[in-house]
Amino acid sequence: MHLILEAQISASGLRLALAVSRFNSLVTERLLEGAVDAFLRHGGAEGDLTVVRVPGAFELPLAVQALARSGRYDAACALGAVIRGSTPHFDYVAAEVSKGLAQVQLATGLPVGFGVLTCDSLEQAADRAGAKSGNKGFDAVCTAIETANLLRLIPARPGPAGLPGLQGI
Repeated sequence: MHLILEAQISASGLRLALAVSRFNSLVTERLLEGAVDAFLRHGGAEGDLTVVRVPGAFELPLAVQALARSGRYDAACALGAVIRGSTPHFDYVAAEVSKGLAQVQLATGLPVGFGVLTCDSLEQAADRAGAKSGNKGFDAVCTAIETANLLRLIPARPGPAGLPGLQGI
């Protein structure tokens, strides 16, 4: 029989950081509300939640990297909204934020929930921030919580001569 590891979505005992973009705050404040609701609804304690506000989505990877390097958190979540305009600015920001957050997660081992909306219109963004399509802030926190718990289930592989080694399989 093979080993199956699957985590629960329980925030009990987890410390979570939320990095939230102030740009497009009409949308990001709703994402934040959903994110906080998810953390508390899944057993997280108010005192274990930190909210960091950044100017825009482009600054999210740097803020999340600083949060990860602090060693104070079990998971983080980035919340932002990049809405397409009439210039290629959208394409550059959306791509770099996505790549930056993925790099932070892989380089630090801290689970990072991706709650950055990349939408064609403000209406689409509003729909994904709690109107018609659920709240992607809520979803991103659930993903971060589950991933943090999953990483706790993965046994450490011993190094040479039984010395502690790197996390992973």
